[in-house]
Amino acid sequence: MNSELIHRSETNKEIRIEFSPEEVRKSYDAVSRKYAGKAQVPGFRKGMAPLDVVRMRFKEEIKSDVIQQMLPDTVASAIEEHGLRPLAEPHLHLEDAENVKVNGSQPLVVSIHVQVMPEVPSPEFAGLEATRRVKPVGDDEVDNIIDERRQQQSTFIPADDKASEEGDMVIVDLKGEFGDDPEADPIEVNDLEVQLGDDLIEVSFTENLLGVKAEDEKDFSVTYPEEFSSPALAGRTVHYSAKVKAVGKVDVPELNDEWVASLGEEFDNVKDLRENLKEQMELVARSDADARVRNDLIGRLIEHHEFEVPNALIESQARNLLDNFAQELAQKGVDLSKVDQNFIEMTYHQMRGQAERDVRGAMLLEKIADSEKVEVSDKDVDAEIESMATYYGMPIEEIRKSVEAEGGASAIKNNLRTRKAVEALVAKAKIKEGEWIDERSAAAEEQAEKAGSAGKPKSKKPAKKKTGETAKAKPAAKKPAAKKTAAKKPVAKKAAKEKS
Repeated sequence: MNSELIHRSETNKEIRIEFSPEEVRKSYDAVSRKYAGKAQVPGFRKGMAPLDVVRMRFKEEIKSDVIQQMLPDTVASAIEEHGLRPLAEPHLHLEDAENVKVNGSQPLVVSIHVQVMPEVPSPEFAGLEATRRVKPVGDDEVDNIIDERRQQQSTFIPADDKASEEGDMVIVDLKGEFGDDPEADPIEVNDLEVQLGDDLIEVSFTENLLGVKAEDEKDFSVTYPEEFSSPALAGRTVHYSAKVKAVGKVDVPELNDEWVASLGEEFDNVKDLRENLKEQMELVARSDADARVRNDLIGRLIEHHEFEVPNALIESQARNLLDNFAQELAQKGVDLSKVDQNFIEMTYHQMRGQAERDVRGAMLLEKIADSEKVEVSDKDVDAEIESMATYYGMPIEEIRKSVEAEGGASAIKNNLRTRKAVEALVAKAKIKEGEWIDERSAAAEEQAEKAGSAGKPKSKKPAKKKTGETAKAKPAAKKPAAKKTAAKKPVAKKAAKEKS
């Protein structure tokens, strides 16, 4: 047997193996005798048929067994001989597979395609530039947080024999059927709360549930706009049957010192609560600004270093991104079993670009960790587990069990190693402070300017309608404003998930 290593690219290697006719013949004879000893051939007693007859009768089976017998150990030995470390299962193919003969009349040639890690260049990362922009926290944002907490502590007060008016809360059991697909699974929602006239409630629900009383039943149809928040409902017409269970008012606690004291959070008055919330939100804003700086620097690092990324790693990360996207769809009420396959494939291919950047960034950060001699001790791991236990409010031992079930301490070590590599990247960067820029508003203004300069009116492209999906989201609700939070997880993220 002879083997030759062929460099197809930095990440793709080929090993060409050639078995001599003598080697092929030896295996062919051994396999033929094995078949002959067990073969049941008409006209002969079991195991007594002539060898040539057996070879003719079981030609394809013998051929397959000869190849299977010769390749596995040889492939492993050849990979080891050439010092390759495959990232995925090697791909094999026979030369001239349709005409190959295994009777020893010709050599047997097989090619092994192996994906390997490339030689990643030592990153030049000192002096990369980034601008740190902290979003200011306005008093209206603090008011929104307080209003949300008051709403969470609100109380429903039913009103007997009262017809609903705008501003009332109506609680209904709802069943809906799709007008364009009567065979689709119906929408069924019990105890749906509809605040009549609320900006977050679809207008049709307010219009159709005004003037109803408890125990009333009402049939009506709703045609959802193309840009509706739930993809399962966008652009579709649904025929609803609603049974009213209760009509009443929502009593929201008054914003005063007494209510603040009832929270049991060491605040005596509204002023203290506002100040504390603002401090927390400013802390989050600074943390978000630091995260954007890290992501910007990783992005610049990627842009400055070109090298081939193994396709096996790109595909793995793209699948991870697709899985995350699927989970988001499921949370929005989309029946994943009914999503069009072409849409899934298109989404996967779109995610490959981000996946390549993720993997490239992870590989570069690993090189930085090497160059900076980053080490992660057992104490570092213990401290991270304690931090996780504090954040989730769970006993340390439960966190340890969860960690072991998801890859053990090595996974945390890898995350911490990546975090320290990013810290080294930031430490050697040139970071300046800058004013906050709302990128979404800036992008919208830029689009408006372009539309105006072209003499065209600004228009919003409607979302593409998806069909055949089962709606599980609340059908009366529009997309709510994003909630603000004053807490962030301390858990380190994998480098491949750093957004750049």
